[in-house]
Amino acid sequence: MLDRTEPPKVLPTPSRKRPSRIGTVLRSSPSRLAIVVFVALIFVFTALFMTPLAAADGESTHFADALFTAASVVCVTGLATVDMATHWSVFGKTLVVIGTQIGAVGVLTFASILGLFVTRKLGLRAKLMAAGDSNPLRTHHGAAPEGQAVRLGEVGTLLATVAVSTLSIEIVLGLLLLPSVLLAGMPFWTAVGDSFYYAAMAFTNTGFAPNASGLDPFAHDYWFLTLLMIGVVAGSIGFPVIRALTKQLRTPRRWPIHVKLTLATSAVLLVGGAVVYIALEASNPATFGREGAGRTAFQALFLSTMTRSGGFSLVDFDQLNGSSLLVTDMLMFIGGGSASTAGGIKVTTLAVLFLAAVAEARGRQSMEAFGRRIPSDVLRVAVAVVLWGATIVAVATVVLLQITHDSLDRVLFEVISAFATCGLSSGVSADLPESGKYVLAATMFLGRVGTVTIAAALAASQSRQLFRRPEERPIVG
Repeated sequence: MLDRTEPPKVLPTPSRKRPSRIGTVLRSSPSRLAIVVFVALIFVFTALFMTPLAAADGESTHFADALFTAASVVCVTGLATVDMATHWSVFGKTLVVIGTQIGAVGVLTFASILGLFVTRKLGLRAKLMAAGDSNPLRTHHGAAPEGQAVRLGEVGTLLATVAVSTLSIEIVLGLLLLPSVLLAGMPFWTAVGDSFYYAAMAFTNTGFAPNASGLDPFAHDYWFLTLLMIGVVAGSIGFPVIRALTKQLRTPRRWPIHVKLTLATSAVLLVGGAVVYIALEASNPATFGREGAGRTAFQALFLSTMTRSGGFSLVDFDQLNGSSLLVTDMLMFIGGGSASTAGGIKVTTLAVLFLAAVAEARGRQSMEAFGRRIPSDVLRVAVAVVLWGATIVAVATVVLLQITHDSLDRVLFEVISAFATCGLSSGVSADLPESGKYVLAATMFLGRVGTVTIAAALAASQSRQLFRRPEERPIVG
């Protein structure tokens, strides 16, 4: 019999654990998540590089050197404070290759690729993360499908392009490089490892060499050096461009303006840089002065290619004229294409600034290129990228000058190479004190994460302004 005097039992409702504020912020901002993941990844690789198993001599690597190497690997820079060919064991070199692969395609894109293969589909959040990684402008100004090289619905296809193009290009490059490495006198399995190591370092625009002599055994092997240049260019033009080119082979269609600007500006900088190097170094006996016309042209083209973030070198930069060093600084600062393995402010940023100057000179209110109008918010982002990049380079240069008391041209060269994740070195990195290693590692991190991503991460939210202040024009110029 039911006792009506007994109060009804209330079943406890399952408590819903509210997400932490940190988790909410990270999930709502892919840019913040990118920074956190990159930092975490750098420290994970630092711990791995410090293990005795990673060093060739079986001793633990110093924390500053391990951190610098981890930052250089994850940020696909190519600078080093230790001899990368002799200091690390096979396990250590394997870590270098794995780290460059993750850093080259972007941590968020890499995570999305894994998720795509595991779940066979992408959720909306994963698509937004990958879209932000391939197009920082979307992260900074929200979804803007018009005129974008990669639309949100095409992110899955882009990720497949990233995975397939990375693996296929590196495998093909490794196979094509193998005969040259064998002819250089390497044992077969050593040659196989070195060939694919060079292929990975070329496509990721890192520039590490697996052997202590670097490119010296291949200094006159034009087949080998040309393949390196092809790998560097393929990695520096960007995955959206690679995807557009592969689609063009199947179905001819109109290229997006991003693809046209990237290819046109890259070609101009590549050829223009080579011509400038020939003009500046043809009379320098320490570099091109003693070479014939054909050899000089090839070396100038090779140098112009590697300044785009490649990192390989056939010349001693201490022997270059000061004018050539300054040109190298400018080319490194510009870097490669957006959503690529290259660094720098990106060629499309330079193209947008040039188009803005042309529009202003012609008295036009909007920027136009290839029959398309470029919105003004793209120009604002381009200006912000250049200013933030110049600020990072200036601050790091001042700090390193105070630490090392080295010459301005050498320190500036090293800082720009670190910021642009290029890897060309004037020799400053090898002699840095511990504090200088931390400064240059931070510069590599800021250059790889991207100034747009950092700016978007620092912005707490985009507030809606419901009023406009009175307009007044300052004097400019």
